[in-house]
Amino acid sequence: MATVKLPSIAEAEKNPAVKEVFDDIRTTRKSDFINNIWRGLAGSPDLLKRTWAQIKAVMVTPGEIDPLTKELIYIAVSTANSCSYCVHSHTAAARAKGMTDSQHAELMAIIGLAAQTNHLVTAMQIPLDPEFEVKS
Repeated sequence: MATVKLPSIAEAEKNPAVKEVFDDIRTTRKSDFINNIWRGLAGSPDLLKRTWAQIKAVMVTPGEIDPLTKELIYIAVSTANSCSYCVHSHTAAARAKGMTDSQHAELMAIIGLAAQTNHLVTAMQIPLDPEFEVKS
């Protein structure tokens, strides 16, 4: 159960600042779908606007990392942070950007391996190799 009110789209869009962000989400994504996260953030229009601006800047604006890889990274971080909502939404986004079942399986293997080795290194308190440090 949500800890904030999830207004209907019509309720949320009574606030012009929220409607402006929702319209930009629709335009940017070329879809009428507004995710629950945006409905949840609608109660705080400034936070809604800031969060959407960050998402657009990092996930939508072209950069050195291709869109599918960005989604795969988002899935991995969301898994590490135990965010089921984000795992589901970014898995759907990755599939929409062309992720295949075999790529998803490989991603799961990488996430599982990274979690295992991270825990092992943490449990053994292995010191960092000097070769991995940035040299000035």
